[in-house]
Amino acid sequence: MQLSEEHEALRATVEEFAQKEIAPVIGELYIQERFPYDIVASMGEMGLFGLPVPEEHGGMGGDYVALCVALEELGRVDQSVAITLEAGVSLGIMPILRFGSDEQRERWLPDLAAGRTLGAFGLTEAGGGSDAGATRTTGKVDGGEWVINGTKAFITNSGTDITALVTVTAVTDRGEDGKKEISAILVPSGTDGFTVAPSYSKVGWNASDTHELAFDDCRVPEENLVGTRGRGYAQFLSILDEGRVAIAALSTGAAQGCVDESVRYAREREAFGAAIGTYQGIQFKIAEMEARTVCARLAWHDAAAKMAAGRPFKKEAAVAKLVSSNAAMDNARDATQIFGGYGFMNEYPVARHYRDSKILEIGEGTSEVQKILIARHLGL
Repeated sequence: MQLSEEHEALRATVEEFAQKEIAPVIGELYIQERFPYDIVASMGEMGLFGLPVPEEHGGMGGDYVALCVALEELGRVDQSVAITLEAGVSLGIMPILRFGSDEQRERWLPDLAAGRTLGAFGLTEAGGGSDAGATRTTGKVDGGEWVINGTKAFITNSGTDITALVTVTAVTDRGEDGKKEISAILVPSGTDGFTVAPSYSKVGWNASDTHELAFDDCRVPEENLVGTRGRGYAQFLSILDEGRVAIAALSTGAAQGCVDESVRYAREREAFGAAIGTYQGIQFKIAEMEARTVCARLAWHDAAAKMAAGRPFKKEAAVAKLVSSNAAMDNARDATQIFGGYGFMNEYPVARHYRDSKILEIGEGTSEVQKILIARHLGL
């Protein structure tokens, strides 16, 4: 897929922003495990959170491909910032944009699209993981209100000072066959009975926000149902297909960032009287890294092109997510090896990529889930 003039202009703008505004400060924020509020505000002013949101809802009126283009450029420099944008749009905005009522869109989307507030999506539970259908959180109607009880785990953007809402999946009924009816319900931050646990101590993505959430007789109006009752899980699966393309773009950026840093270091670092980039062993390793990155980019471009054309893209999204997350992890490992001892120091971007990239093979559908989806598409 050849980028349009508009998408290429966006790419160049985000690249410049990432290099000038994020790269100089993110290392310290990462080590201190501080959320990048100023960076998020700047991204909001640039319109990045509103890229795929129609203008009537306060967005830029662009498309999802534009979001993916921005995510790749952010991912080259730092994944914590990139995942904040990805989750803020894919998981915070899109469920409301795609399935919310007119009132929900009018109330929440303008601030979300401007980056003034963040939204989150509460799907994962401690005992569920990839088996999202094993949801135990419940939602029951009582006196015109939903009463929600349960917990959610690993929820991105759920506890920042600007988090406005979390959309949660809950079991709202059971059929005669015992099958769960799962619905999505919007819970504003600060609602009584809604508790955000302290931040996790994470291996990576240390400048992003991740929490466990608890709901104890948490009451919200019945009209906070998002979309159709009983379709919450199906709605999220459709959102997840789009999100996998976005994660693939982010992962491609991370893979490219490792190539960028390795080329620079290989030209500067000398060993045995010559720059290490003159040695074939280093050259071959970086060449393989570049090949992985190119394949990852082609994969997400393919999925994005089909998505933009309104064609089925579930398999392509799974392929892109699988290939690109593998590329990010493999490139991070190889870049760390090229940097040697310096690659083990947190002050270097490759060390952050090494710590960050593993979750790309897990979040928004594990690599194993992607293989299942691909195999099913092949009729297996």
